[in-house]
Amino acid sequence: MTQQLTIIPPSSSPTTTAIKVQALHKHYGNLAAVRGIDFSVQKGEMFGLIGPDGAGKTTTFHILGGVMEATAGEVQIFGQPARDARLITGYLTQQFSLYLDLSIDENLRYAAGLRQVRDDLLVQRRQKYLKLMNLDRFGDRLAGQLSGGMKQKLALCCALVSQPEVLLLDEPTTGVDPVSRREFWDVLAELSAEGMTIVVATPYLDEAERCHRVALMYSGQIHEIGTPADLRANLGLHRLEVRTPNLTATEEILSQTVQNNIIDVQIFGDRLDVLVPDLDAGETEVRQLLQQHNLPTPSIERGEPTLENVFVTRLRQQGSVPQFFPFPRSRKRGVGSGWGIGGQGGYGRQGSNLSTLSPPSQHSALNTQHSEIAIYAHKLSRVFGKFRAVKDVNVEVRYGEIFGLLGANGAGKTTTIKMLCGLLEASGGEISLGGETGNLRSADLRRRIGYMSQKFTLYDDLTILQNLEFYSGVYGVPRKLRREKIDWVIATCGLEGQENLVTGQLPGGWKQRVAFGASVMHEPDILFLDEPTSGVDPLARRQFWKLINDFARNGTAILVTTHYLEEAEQCNRMSFMVAGETVAEGSPSSIKASQPGKLIEIIVNQNQAASKLLKQHFDYWRISIFANSLHVVLDNPEPEINKITQLLKANQIQVHSLRPIPFSLEDAFIGIVERSQT
Repeated sequence: MTQQLTIIPPSSSPTTTAIKVQALHKHYGNLAAVRGIDFSVQKGEMFGLIGPDGAGKTTTFHILGGVMEATAGEVQIFGQPARDARLITGYLTQQFSLYLDLSIDENLRYAAGLRQVRDDLLVQRRQKYLKLMNLDRFGDRLAGQLSGGMKQKLALCCALVSQPEVLLLDEPTTGVDPVSRREFWDVLAELSAEGMTIVVATPYLDEAERCHRVALMYSGQIHEIGTPADLRANLGLHRLEVRTPNLTATEEILSQTVQNNIIDVQIFGDRLDVLVPDLDAGETEVRQLLQQHNLPTPSIERGEPTLENVFVTRLRQQGSVPQFFPFPRSRKRGVGSGWGIGGQGGYGRQGSNLSTLSPPSQHSALNTQHSEIAIYAHKLSRVFGKFRAVKDVNVEVRYGEIFGLLGANGAGKTTTIKMLCGLLEASGGEISLGGETGNLRSADLRRRIGYMSQKFTLYDDLTILQNLEFYSGVYGVPRKLRREKIDWVIATCGLEGQENLVTGQLPGGWKQRVAFGASVMHEPDILFLDEPTSGVDPLARRQFWKLINDFARNGTAILVTTHYLEEAEQCNRMSFMVAGETVAEGSPSSIKASQPGKLIEIIVNQNQAASKLLKQHFDYWRISIFANSLHVVLDNPEPEINKITQLLKANQIQVHSLRPIPFSLEDAFIGIVERSQT
């Protein structure tokens, strides 16, 4: 059943329409990628397009950018057809549109030449935009030597050098660390305030919260448009954060009883998020269910639903949520060490009798069967020439635990993982992996480890099936079990009937899913995942984490890195790395609770002016724009709030509301990183 399109009018409508899309269709043969969409974007508005992989977002961007013709319908940019408006449209595609063997300045000059920008204007704009992106000191550095965040900032500069009136950004921050991501979005807020019209697609829904309005797109259609606040309110649901010593049993009970008072249950590293239509009735239901099953009384906090809650709930209502297939286990981990032969697993059913075990730490009291340390490092270090990439890092991960290793680009995460799994020799320190302290490259140990690297583990010139057959052979999966494991990967990825596609033709999100499947087919008892969900849409990301949690419950020790800190909440414990050193460690809740001061949300009548003003009086990282509000981190709230209100009043900026809000893990990360560098 198709949901009716709900359009919530913008809270403030500027008079000039920058983009107008009417009855837009695009067909590729028999495939209808875009099916009759309508929307408009006002001058100076930041408009978000969100949806799952394959929703039609990139096709829509190609048409808006004038690089592809529509099958039917009309697209106008300031009254001109999109193809005729290309000189006033900047377009940043999903893939880096840079020449890696050219310097920053050479890339800018090339982009300016394509857009017929005069030399005198290029000099002015180079100074303006490189300074805005903090790249002005690196003009002669090769693009290939930049971090992921710096590359994206340079790509944005290249899109801006022609001073476009409309800026199209297709997933601009995939693979970008949280600090660079926030800086990137602050730049977009400044450009929007100057009158530039911005349309952005993003798989990260905390980013979409920064847009003035958002359109939810799936199956080639737009189903809902409104401000983030209006979309959340229109959902008609509330969120309960439930904390209890045994999250796994609690999740199972609440998931089995999803009914009128409980709509959705999602597990995180140290809590459950439960969506309910009525806060009082929902909380009562949760407490009663746990009491009936003799489980401990939970701690319950009330909160607003997130845009991700809106996204997942709407897609569930459409029947679009991917099916979860339990992994077909053929063996189980024995007490002490190694693997014992267990009950034969079956495709689509739970085969192992370990399926009811929970990870340690926040999920349950540490089970003796999983109390061993799987990954251990003490004073681990790595030197490249004179550069110390990793400095005296300690890591301890137990079987059945999910441990997050987080940090900005260049913090040393990938180097640490490569040393831990024996791909790179350590310069100093001790390592124990699966009880092995000597040869970390032994064939026996290799077969017990799964590794999904940051760069895709797959061969682009092989088909999906050929890749999976290759990895099942490399990892020593018995021939009689290979077909079942491969079938599981293909079904989990939703690629039945498409297994003979060449892997290089797959979108990034689908490649990541297949790569994850390839890394776990042999049932590793230690799993390294280096940014496994980079560029994956929220629905697939939730499925990813359901699988990761399933492996943890069955005894696998998992070490994961991610730039997306909302998903890092899934970890039982985590550590933050800065410049090769560990600067914080603990559960997600304990790290957030340890933050000094308060996070304040301020709503004013002149957002950008208020942001610029406050950054003159406070550390720049403490001030961030979120759509129509400001988030401000204050170490001494009482005197600093008085200072802020007086500053705003003295500059004729009206304060509509001011209130403390909870720290997110991203707020905590940025605060910890920035404080460690001062």
